[in-house]
Amino acid sequence: MIDRRRHHYPVRLMCRLLRVSASGYYAWRKRPESARAKRDRELMPEIRRVHAASRGVYGSPRVHAELVAEGVSVGRHRVAKLMRTARLKGCPKRRYRTTTQQDPSHPVARNLLKRDFTADRPNRRWAGDITYIPTRQGWLYLAVVIDLFSRRVIGWSMSRWMSRRLVVDALTMAAEARRPEGPLIHHSDRGGQYSSDDFRKALKDYDIKCSMSSTGNCYDNAVVESFFAALKRERVNRVRYRSRDEARADLFQY
Repeated sequence: MIDRRRHHYPVRLMCRLLRVSASGYYAWRKRPESARAKRDRELMPEIRRVHAASRGVYGSPRVHAELVAEGVSVGRHRVAKLMRTARLKGCPKRRYRTTTQQDPSHPVARNLLKRDFTADRPNRRWAGDITYIPTRQGWLYLAVVIDLFSRRVIGWSMSRWMSRRLVVDALTMAAEARRPEGPLIHHSDRGGQYSSDDFRKALKDYDIKCSMSSTGNCYDNAVVESFFAALKRERVNRVRYRSRDEARADLFQY
């Protein structure tokens, strides 16, 4: 600070007011840049680049993970410190809200996962759910299917109506893309779309076992809820879609 203002105020006056040794200040000016300061200066553009590429979504853990994946050798605490210095932040989380409603006339399947969201290989355990996307034209509903082995979204569908067709289309996309062989479980909540005749028939056609969580318990389908929370936090809550088509395009890109 003294160095930046040395052309506006007397250096010795600033040193006296800030209780800094004038000789120490002049010695500091003559010293070469430290290796740590040089490394911080080199890292800062990379951190800004990753943060900007995420549209301001990534906090320090994910910025650090992205840099490491790119081959950059840096500690996560160093990334966090530099981001604090640059006032770069991620997105905060929001409260969970229930969107689907159970139809008491539909049969309910047992919870085969029991909160065990691990899989030893692809196409052994899938999980699905529905969320809503606000637009100026009204709601756009999104259904996804996630492979619990890779946590990758392998099927999705979007519609202005939260119908059984929405979840059937998402399942069909996943099944046609993956062509699963062997035992496979599809886990969801007890919403009327997932317990409908059409969806249960689709599961039977693809030889997939049905598993359902308890009513209104987000922890029973935590992987999909976590994905939806990230989607809302990182994309949906940061914009105001003018139309459903605009939302479709942005969600597809995400």
